[in-house]
Amino acid sequence: MISRYTRPAMGKIWQEENKFSIWLNIEVLACEAQAELGVIPGEAVKVIRDKARFDVARIEAIEAEVKHDVIAFLTNVGEYVGAESRFIHLGMTSSDVLDTCLAVQMKQSGELLLQDLENFASILARRSKEFKGTIMVGRTHGIHAEPTTFGLKLALWYDETRRNINRLRSAIERVSVGQISGAVGTFEHLSPKVEEFVCRRLGLQPAPVSTQILQRDRHAEFLSVIALIGSSLEKFATEIRHLQKTEVLEVEEYFSKGQKGSSAMPHKRNPITCERVAGLSRVLRGNALAGMENVALWHERDITHSSVERIIIPDSCILADYMIGLMSTVMENLLVYPENMKKNLDRTHGLVFSQSVLLALTKKGMKREDAYRVVQSAAMNVWKDGTGFLEVLSKNEEIAEVLSGEELNRLFSLEKSTQHEDYILTRAGVLHNG
Repeated sequence: MISRYTRPAMGKIWQEENKFSIWLNIEVLACEAQAELGVIPGEAVKVIRDKARFDVARIEAIEAEVKHDVIAFLTNVGEYVGAESRFIHLGMTSSDVLDTCLAVQMKQSGELLLQDLENFASILARRSKEFKGTIMVGRTHGIHAEPTTFGLKLALWYDETRRNINRLRSAIERVSVGQISGAVGTFEHLSPKVEEFVCRRLGLQPAPVSTQILQRDRHAEFLSVIALIGSSLEKFATEIRHLQKTEVLEVEEYFSKGQKGSSAMPHKRNPITCERVAGLSRVLRGNALAGMENVALWHERDITHSSVERIIIPDSCILADYMIGLMSTVMENLLVYPENMKKNLDRTHGLVFSQSVLLALTKKGMKREDAYRVVQSAAMNVWKDGTGFLEVLSKNEEIAEVLSGEELNRLFSLEKSTQHEDYILTRAGVLHNG
């Protein structure tokens, strides 16, 4: 899953070296806490701290024989530490190490994803300001509706990205929880102060209640938020794909020198990056569903969740990092064609102003039903023969009785379509007062 688009820091979080380093840190911190409580000798902790090491290849070799990763790790560490290794893992169970380590890794990954999203949001905000006032047609059901601006479209994406940032912050807080509570979470063989000490040093909160494991609703929420982020990226990518259609061509992915779009058709410039993002978002949603399936476990623990998490949590974090990076590059280099936006806006010969005419007629006293009938009838003629909407309306006697030619002409001004744009952009945080 690690690719050239993935930041090295994200990949390293999920490598064995980092995982075992966190395991070792947890075990050493637990020994330090036990020494402060007088449970193990302080001299032993000094030896452990000085000598504790691990070798990934050796751990894997031991695990091939014992079929237990934590035992293999402890055996390897014991080979470095010697006799004092009998104090390591005292009163603990494997999940105390596994789940607390996983919490650290999710926290580390979540914080990198936050940086990714903040950068992405800044790109969206900048480009939203760049295209403030760039008129384009708004589409509902894929059909021309009323004028909007490309700046507002990007502001919408910025606002959604800010919500994803807030969701992710909350999810990070809920997964930043550790446990050192023993075989069924009762602290039978060690003091709760050990858990408090270790979690504090790791930047985690102790779980208020645990069993042998941390409860998986936390992990499911984290994965669900990542899936939501992916769904937002897919939404943005899908819109770009629609706007890049040949018959639309209002925006386009940057096409670099030497790039080729098709093995058969040399003319092709395809939105391949947005298509990739749209496809990969499905993987994130699938992983989130698997995370929800992990919530229900037998009694104080089974391990049906374990094998699943070893895939879905690293992959979701790495994949989200990759996808945000892709979309950041797309948005940074997106080609925008305002002239095509204006050309497409004019394709319906002024029909985008139908509501303006409808409202003007009703404000002048015409019944809404009558106004709708008159405007729709004129609009259907425009759809049929391509005559200008303003021209058709100007020849309608019922409308002429209510609106003057000058009043009718004013209704076809684009200025009213953008009159509140600054207000919306300011409310969304793209523009700032003062």
